[in-house]
Order: sequence, then C-alpha cells, then structure tokens
Amino acid sequence: MGRPVARLVDFIAAEPVRLSAFLRLPLIGLIVLLVSVWEVEHWLPFAYAAILSAYSVAALVWVVVVLRGPVPPWAGWASTGIDVLAVVALCVVSGGATVALLPVFFLLPISVAFQDRPALAAAVGIATAIGYLGVWIVYSKRDETVELPSVAYTHFGLLLWLAAAMTALCYFLTRAAARVAALLDMRRTLVSEAMRADERHSRALAEQLHDGPLQDLLAARLELDEVRERHPDPGLDAAYRAVQDTATQLRSTVTALHPQVLTEVGLTAALRELIRDYEQRGNFAIEADLEEVGRPRSQSLLYRAARELLANAHKHARASTVQVRLARAADAITLSVVDDGIGFDPAILDRCVAEGHIGLASLAVRIDAMGGSMKLTSTIGGGTRASVTTSAGAD
Repeated sequence: MGRPVARLVDFIAAEPVRLSAFLRLPLIGLIVLLVSVWEVEHWLPFAYAAILSAYSVAALVWVVVVLRGPVPPWAGWASTGIDVLAVVALCVVSGGATVALLPVFFLLPISVAFQDRPALAAAVGIATAIGYLGVWIVYSKRDETVELPSVAYTHFGLLLWLAAAMTALCYFLTRAAARVAALLDMRRTLVSEAMRADERHSRALAEQLHDGPLQDLLAARLELDEVRERHPDPGLDAAYRAVQDTATQLRSTVTALHPQVLTEVGLTAALRELIRDYEQRGNFAIEADLEEVGRPRSQSLLYRAARELLANAHKHARASTVQVRLARAADAITLSVVDDGIGFDPAILDRCVAEGHIGLASLAVRIDAMGGSMKLTSTIGGGTRASVTTSAGAD
C-alpha cells in the first residue's frame, strides 16, 4: 500500500463517523439500483424520490465535511439519527417497495457498532430487524395487493445475524481499545519514570561538576590571574585563556545538564539563557519570540526539545537564521524552531535510529508518551520546521 493511500486509510479509520460516512454511500447507491431494477409501486413515489435524493445529497456533503478535519463528538449521533429518520421516512412512503430499503437497514447497526458501545449496538441492531419485519407486516395487512413475502423472514434473520455480528465486533473493538489505552498508560508511566530518573542523574552529575572540577578551574583561574599581575608572561596569558575557555565550556555543560534557572524561574527564562549560549557560539543568528508561560508540568520536556533542536541546527543545518517561538494558547503550549538551513529528507530518520543517532527519535517518543505531539517538516535545501505541543498544566 502506497504512503498516500495508507495516510488516507489511517485518516478515515481515525474516527468512526468518517468510516460510517464512506460506508453509507455504496448502500444508498444499492438502494437506487434496486429501486430502478425492480418494478415496484411506491405508495408516494414522488415523495420517495425526493427523500432518497435529499438523503443521497446529504450523504455526499457529509463525506466532504468529515474529510475536512476533526468532527465534534456529537457528529456520530447526529449522522446516525439522520439515517434513522431517512429509513423511517422512506418506509412510510414506500409501501410495497420496502424490500428495496434493505441496504439502509444494514447500515444502522454498522454505523453504531463503530461507536464502541456494544449494548447500544445490540439494541439498535435488534430494533432494526424488528422494525424491518414490522414494516412489512403493517403494509401487508393494510394493503391487500401487498403480500408478505417469505424472503422478508430471511431478511429478518440476516438482520438479526448482522446485529449479533456488529455487537461482537463492537465488543472486541472496545476490549482492544481498552488494552491499547492500558498499554499507552503504562508506556507513559515508564517514560515519565525514565525521564525523572534521567533528570535526577543529570542533576547529580551537574552538582558534582559544579562543586568539583568547575570550582577547581575557577580557583586556578584566580591564582593564574594573581601570578600574571606579579609576573607578566605570554605563556601565563595563554594558560589563563585556556583555563577561562575550559571553565566556560564546563559551565555550559553544567547548565545543559541541569539548568538551575529552569527550576527557579521557569521555562521562558531558561530558554532565553539557552538561546544566549547558542548566540555566543556565533554559528547562526537567532530570532526569539518567547511568551511567558510560567512553569508548566512539561517544562523539562520542552526545554530538552529546544536544546535538541538547536543542537541539530548548530551541528547539521548550516543555517544563517533560526527562529524560536514559545506560545501558549488555552491549555496547550507550543514550541517551534524553524531554520533556513540545508534541510533533510525526514525519511532518513529511521536509518539514523538504526545507526544509533536517536536524538530526535527519542525526543519524539518522549513527547508522544507524555501526551504531546511533535511535527517535523523539512525539504532538501528548504530548511526545517519543528513544532512541539504539550499540555499547559502547571506543576
């Protein structure tokens, strides 16, 4: 299956209302075919044609609506309600042509089954079967020219079987969804624990580096400075600069391992410090638009994302400008990093993971596991755009 087709299938299967929207069209087409092939007399033929035409147009419009994007939760119930009204209206005006409505009767339990409610699927399926047989019985008693055909009982049995099949399908889908949800919760918990353990290790390592090697370097720098004042010497100047550069690099490492400002004043200030660090490296210009977002629960994850994305831009992008934006909208915080570098083919990420380069892949997994999302788009020569969205819940 090609990638575009696979994306389309995933999109349709993501919401039950989309699936039922596409299932509805061939069933309505089958009704039109049966009505045109069978020579049946409708009780109200013009009303029957008008209702069937309006139902067909509404079904086509609904397909366009569900393809345009997410639909509200009530949309599934609304579409099923319209199906029921259409079936009832067609039955009322059909008279002896009720058998031509059989495909729509099959649609009702199918559309409900994908809403993950087994009891409701069973109730609708049984009611549909009884309703179909009831329509035939009513019209056969009312109109002497209409006889109750033996095939109506066969259809009744088929509809009951369909109700049982759809209920079973709904039950297994519900159980599978519950298992997947439990696994996702476990995955989220494990990733969260791993992140906390990683943070504790980074904090301990940062404290050791700060209290040990960094303090020793700073003390050595002071001693060298005093010696240089008493005994000017180019060699001492070179040693002083080397110690100064090493101390700066070590301080940067300590900050990266555990940015104290992230704990003290929040994400926005920590990102400003991170951006200043990269600006000092002189690799590219950074345009920052950072909204004050406080200290959200996901601040450590967003900080790691910014650090990883800026590091990739610094090492690989060959960019002249990088735009960093942090914004809050309602209950979500979005971090975006955009560069004008050489770009890359996102398809190589899988190969990079296989070769052990798991920075972006690990970041995406952590973000997803914590309930966030990460979008990465890039083209060769067209730069790279990365966007990370997480919950804005506070600690």
